[in-house]
Amino acid sequence: MQPAEIPGLVERARRGDEGALERLLPLYEPRLARMVELRLDASLRRRLDPADIVQEGLLECVRRFPEWCRQTALPFHVWLRLITAQALAAAQRRHLGASMRDARHEASPQPGRSGLSVGNAADAFAASITSPSQAAQREELRAGVLAALEGLDELDREVVALRHFEGLSNEEVAAELAITPEAASKRFLRALVRLRPALEPFGGIRSEEHP
Repeated sequence: MQPAEIPGLVERARRGDEGALERLLPLYEPRLARMVELRLDASLRRRLDPADIVQEGLLECVRRFPEWCRQTALPFHVWLRLITAQALAAAQRRHLGASMRDARHEASPQPGRSGLSVGNAADAFAASITSPSQAAQREELRAGVLAALEGLDELDREVVALRHFEGLSNEEVAAELAITPEAASKRFLRALVRLRPALEPFGGIRSEEHP
């Protein structure tokens, strides 16, 4: 759920109010950081701080904001996430190098951005459902979720991440992935069916997170 002041700030920024843009961008930082955390290559976790990548993305958004203002196809939050995702992809290319990348680093529903890290998503599921003291249960849960996620196609994984971890609405997911809301909802339900056997022994996904 977006803060109530965002639509007004977006419109004021589009009309040239620089102060509105300065107030607007920090409101997105937590969700952008979560997006980066879920997509950051595991080998780079100690070398790259998600907050730094978000700041790179926001600086690029400020630079390119007039470009967004001249178009009407992409909602602001979708464009902002796309620019930040491109900043992540560029950072990972710099640090990994062409010889170290494999097909998983290139797989993504949108060109120029990094796809979801299945391992990171499995870690996030395990951390959200178990406590630190439940080490054995957490590892069991992670293994089951990892296997289920690996059985999904890339777009279904993205839908799960966007809905469950990043807090986007079904309509926002559809806009970001350039699919219809009906398709986004069907993909989310399909992914939940695949994930349910691994999650149910630990409480599953809360009902309010379903479509």
